[in-house]
Amino acid sequence: MSRKKSSLAALTLGAVGVVYGDIGTSVLYAIKEVFGSGHVAFTPENVYGILSIFFWTMTVIVSIKYVVLVLRADNNGEGGLVAMLALASQAVKDKPQLRGVLLAVGIFGTCLFYGDGVITPAISVLGAMEGLEVVSPTFKDWVVPLTLFVLSCLFAVQKSGTGGIGKFFGPITLVWFATIAVLGVSHIVQHPEILQALSPHHALLFMWRNPGTTFIILGAVVLCVTGAEALYADLGHFGKKPIRIAWFAVVMPALTLNYFGQGALLLARPEAVKNPFYMMAPDWALIPLVILATGAAVIASQALITGAFSVTKQVIQLGYLPRLKILHTSVRETGQIYIPFVNWGLFVAIVLAVVLFRSSSNLAAAYGIAVTLDMLITTILTFFVIRYSWKYPLWLCIGATGLFFVVDLTFFASNMLKLFAGGWFPLLIGGVIFTLMMTWKQGRALLNQKLRADAIDLPSFLEAVFVSPPARVEGTAVFLTAEVGVVPNALLHNLKHNKVLHGQNLFVTVHNHEVPWIGLGKRLVIESLGHNCWQVVVNYGFKNDPDLPKALQQMRTRGCELETMTTSYFLSRDVVVPTIGGGMMPWREKLFAQMHHNASGAADFLKLPNNSVVELGSKIEI
Repeated sequence: MSRKKSSLAALTLGAVGVVYGDIGTSVLYAIKEVFGSGHVAFTPENVYGILSIFFWTMTVIVSIKYVVLVLRADNNGEGGLVAMLALASQAVKDKPQLRGVLLAVGIFGTCLFYGDGVITPAISVLGAMEGLEVVSPTFKDWVVPLTLFVLSCLFAVQKSGTGGIGKFFGPITLVWFATIAVLGVSHIVQHPEILQALSPHHALLFMWRNPGTTFIILGAVVLCVTGAEALYADLGHFGKKPIRIAWFAVVMPALTLNYFGQGALLLARPEAVKNPFYMMAPDWALIPLVILATGAAVIASQALITGAFSVTKQVIQLGYLPRLKILHTSVRETGQIYIPFVNWGLFVAIVLAVVLFRSSSNLAAAYGIAVTLDMLITTILTFFVIRYSWKYPLWLCIGATGLFFVVDLTFFASNMLKLFAGGWFPLLIGGVIFTLMMTWKQGRALLNQKLRADAIDLPSFLEAVFVSPPARVEGTAVFLTAEVGVVPNALLHNLKHNKVLHGQNLFVTVHNHEVPWIGLGKRLVIESLGHNCWQVVVNYGFKNDPDLPKALQQMRTRGCELETMTTSYFLSRDVVVPTIGGGMMPWREKLFAQMHHNASGAADFLKLPNNSVVELGSKIEI
């Protein structure tokens, strides 16, 4: 029992560090953006109204929508937009048109995650560094260079993995939440009447009196819930209970106390609006607070970078991106991976964001559109999951998701006002990645269609071959093929040039499925083709770690002994040639051909031993 309790405590502490880092750093800039916008006059009623809106926004979106409802929609224990997308597409698999639309919508939401992944580290670290301006105005010119330095260090250490420093994330973030709570309390005790803003009537009164202003400032209010998607995405790492305990016991109380403390400070000193968070602190605590805030911002950024690696791997296995080089940074934790292309691509985009926007206030204009659109997409997908998978009555499904749909849509519409002020930036990133993903998916479909058109039936071919069999040599040949039951080009080349067949021949097709995990019991589907030949289908979920040699060891129970030294893996390396007419637009065909050319080899992706791989190339026109 005590071990279970300590495990729960450790997971809860981990959840505080990883899941809530992003939302925890929003206190650096959220209140500042609302009151600094110039749209809200400084009156006690308005301060109460805004604080009430903050509190009830966190309650409705984070506490009720994500922590209570969305966390229930787990896909075999996994969460996140990719897992939700897989659940929704499975729920409507008997409706192909609707399924196609949901897949496109869900994949676009996943692409927006990368836009969010660019803005979050930039705004968090910039917001932390801007505390130096409060220490002394002379530090103003150092904010951007120091931000770039911190971010450079963060991305440079990614290849070493986060296992070593990850254990400090929880304690540091816990200190951060304790600190912001204490800062808030120190000002609330001077103006305890500020706690009246907990009543929703202050929010409703403000919205009733200032409907236009409310709509405009929602684009800044949403900053207090950025990172809500992260708690669902990290469901598989920590589980529902630790995430819920961390939110209700630590995170929400600390955020509420800090926001209300900032409100109390503004009631007493309206001039503190230029940076209410740092101006809550006494002078002697400013430098330590900047250091702690930077640490919290780095941890928030780290969680998002790790999430980008994880999402990319899942999307590759769902077939929406070409294979990329994936390095494992831990021998024990399979989830700890490093993708160089994603790491440095994110870094370049983040540096561009910092240099382009130069302050957290300017970046706040870019923030929000991607986040609120992702929230809206999650709500839409949740409806289809609870209606078609859980089979709840229509009225209940509309009731459960309708309120959140209206709230998310309102926030998104408000953020669209910031489109030309910077909101275009994450949308541009998401749009570019969406184009790449859909081009790859459609290109692969065209390629497979072409391969099927030219394919020869495997059982019939083997039957013809064994009428007058070629010489057999010792060892095992593993032929990888995209389609089950067709003759791989590599086999034709082998027979044509070498005029031999191996003693054992495996025709292997790897299938990736829209579920997170597939256990070892369902890993292989094997069919004997006679003459020591087998058709093998290897199944992986989008969170499984592909390892073909390891998977094929299960063949031993079928009388097929695979010896490492005498097994050869034959792969076809196709060169795609774009052609005019049919297929996709010419520029997309050229883009697909380039992506196909630059894709990491199947050998690396499937962990094939380098000295046992034979690649044979052919040209295919699409």
